[in-house]
Amino acid sequence: MLFNSLTFVVFFAVVLALHHAPFGSWRVKKVQLLLASYLFYAAWNPPFVLLLWISTVVDWNVAKKIHTADSQGSRRGWMLASVLVNLGILGYFKYGGFLLDNWVSLMGSAGIEWQAPDWNIILPVGISFYTFQTMAYSLDVYLRRAEPSKSLLDFSLFVTFFPQLVAGPIVRPTDLIPQFAEKPAPRRGRFTWGLSLMVLGMFQKIVLADGALAPAADKVFGSGEGLVWSDAWIGTLAFSGQIFCDFAGYSTTAIGAAMVLGFSLPNNFRYPYAAIGFSDFWRRWHISLSTWLRDYLYVPLGGNRKGPARTYVNLAVTMLLGGLWHGASWTFVVWGGLHGLYLGVERFIRERVGPTRLSETLPFQIALAMVTYFLVNLTWVFFRARDFDTAWRMISSMLTFGAGEAVLPWADVALVGGTVFAILFVHGRMREKRLEDVVARTPWWVTATVVAAMLFATIITQGSNDAFIYFQF
Repeated sequence: MLFNSLTFVVFFAVVLALHHAPFGSWRVKKVQLLLASYLFYAAWNPPFVLLLWISTVVDWNVAKKIHTADSQGSRRGWMLASVLVNLGILGYFKYGGFLLDNWVSLMGSAGIEWQAPDWNIILPVGISFYTFQTMAYSLDVYLRRAEPSKSLLDFSLFVTFFPQLVAGPIVRPTDLIPQFAEKPAPRRGRFTWGLSLMVLGMFQKIVLADGALAPAADKVFGSGEGLVWSDAWIGTLAFSGQIFCDFAGYSTTAIGAAMVLGFSLPNNFRYPYAAIGFSDFWRRWHISLSTWLRDYLYVPLGGNRKGPARTYVNLAVTMLLGGLWHGASWTFVVWGGLHGLYLGVERFIRERVGPTRLSETLPFQIALAMVTYFLVNLTWVFFRARDFDTAWRMISSMLTFGAGEAVLPWADVALVGGTVFAILFVHGRMREKRLEDVVARTPWWVTATVVAAMLFATIITQGSNDAFIYFQF
């Protein structure tokens, strides 16, 4: 069930009416939310609800075993059981075909012909998100950051809460489970602010990502020939704007939907295209994933506590696995590897140069933000390209001025250029601000007019009901 569909509008209206109805206990309303979440997920493929049940039962029981274990070895064994079950399910559905294809290639390179069986496994939507979320629960109990939940209902709702179930944000158990304990207290303006965020999210997805940017990106990356450098750059910039508006649109809609129901989800984006450096970029892009990788992978590997060489290795491993998390393809591994390289080079330079008066000047920060954006766009090529041939062809066209095919009409160039400029302008102006604070200082009628305009543009845009990009992860 897509947020950008009439089916979801009807579904959400019914859920909202039942949730805020003046009858029924808080427990009954939580059961309604849990059933609604299962229905929401089952709309894609009903049998895959079983995977949600497996994750719920395994981590619920494992966390209790970890908490009551009388030895460190027993605690570690139960923690590893949770990790193996969760990653085993994720590996089978998401990486089985990838591993099989690479095994066939490896055998072929050794001169051994090996016929692989057909691998027609459907990828359960959102499996990467809820797997990391449930693993965090067991790991937090193991690391003594939290105690097991006393309510199976609350934990089950944490695993399946439909606004963020299939594409995040990846919520920590200590942030969401306590919110289910008692009925949320009424807060003035929360309902209307949540609806406004949902409008903003849908505007980002339908009008900007699908309407203004996706067509140009599809034309450029779908071309089978070399491109003129301008079209290659316009297509890449279109995708960089598309993936932000698409993913941030989902996150914003999820946050708004949860808020309308009375719950708070963490912010997942903070104007990443205004980042000054790559550490800053990852503090602003897909925040829930980057902090998850930091807390449950980078720090346990040793972080920056075991010397410079180990720090660079830990950065590289974390980002390579972060790339692989996004998809079962070597292009995603390269995407993650490039970000790991950027972070390593940035750290190397900062350790040797240190803070200077120049680095605090506005022209220097603007220049560094432009370099960051330029290099981030190079990585997006590998993220979007369907194979390495397409990626190399795009990179070659972008970095040279050679002749090539022109595939974009001037109308597309103007639309992408104007949209991307608007995105960068907003990110730059809002870099150190919060949307809530800006709205609080703005006359109510101005905010209402902007929200109404976004809603009108969303409704009249002839969208294709495309799935969100991150659903495939």
